[in-house]
Amino acid sequence: MVVRATSPRRYRATENEDNKHFVVEGLPEAQFRATEGTLSASGRCFAIVVSRFNAFITERLLLSAIDGLARSGADKKNIELVRVPGAFEIPLAARKLAETKKYDAVICLGCLLRGDTAHYDVIVNEVTRGIGQSAQETGVPHAFGVLTCENLEQAIDRAGLKMGNKGFEAALAAVEMASLGRAISHQPSAVSKKQVPPPRSANGRNDKPKGVKVKTKRRR
Repeated sequence: MVVRATSPRRYRATENEDNKHFVVEGLPEAQFRATEGTLSASGRCFAIVVSRFNAFITERLLLSAIDGLARSGADKKNIELVRVPGAFEIPLAARKLAETKKYDAVICLGCLLRGDTAHYDVIVNEVTRGIGQSAQETGVPHAFGVLTCENLEQAIDRAGLKMGNKGFEAALAAVEMASLGRAISHQPSAVSKKQVPPPRSANGRNDKPKGVKVKTKRRR
């Protein structure tokens, strides 16, 4: 199955009266035109940074991320895979890749499990901050696929079981954001130069630009 190269469709789920079933329905169309990315990765390059720590989970995230890119039309030769020791090293590797300007988006994959010390909170904050800062300062989209779970069971659920696979979701987010960036950069300016009125002085008259001669008609 290939993901259709159209704007991502949004849905909402409403609960029935018996509280046992959910009805999925499409959201109403917006009144204003929106700029959106597409789920087409054809011709685009992606980098994946994956942590080796908790490889039991991260390898499953990686496989689904590659699957998501392939289903979106990405070519295998346009996917760069970088492995790092742990989640803490992900932001630095992602930034180095983004600074090359060779990739349309960077996908960050890792898994952090809460332990008995404050180590978990410190790492989570630094990884989140580092990835976000790298994306903002380089201008290259970074997809956040780092699991931050209380226990192994939660991680397993998010790596292919009850909660889907966050690696696949991160890949689709990267594809859409890469497309959105190009859509925004190619968008025409809302106000053209011809539409900009000339500046007015305090008395309400149009100010004459400096260095420009204005021809006036002589009275006969």
